[in-house]
Amino acid sequence: GVRGIHIISFLTGTSWGTIAIMVPIIAPLALSVSGGELSTVVYAAVATILGGATFGDHCSPISNTTILSSLAAGSDHIAHVKTQLPYALTCAAIGCIGYLIIGLTL
Repeated sequence: GVRGIHIISFLTGTSWGTIAIMVPIIAPLALSVSGGELSTVVYAAVATILGGATFGDHCSPISNTTILSSLAAGSDHIAHVKTQLPYALTCAAIGCIGYLIIGLTL
């Protein structure tokens, strides 16, 4: 699930590339589970893809946005990556709790 998306995005350093990989895999599965209708399952699946891809991209030291941000600010690149992690992990934890709530109420 979402951990796989986090890992792919982190290792590739691209959120858009991860989205391009995961949408053709996960969206049809979500549509088949929901009986071909746009339901909460499909919306949660798309949100998982977008959130996981963004998380991995922001935490990855090889991401173009992370590199450009540290260069533009004139800060040490690895220090910038380390300062982003607490915020990204907090958002990921809140997102996982939200997905758990949605999953338990379906």
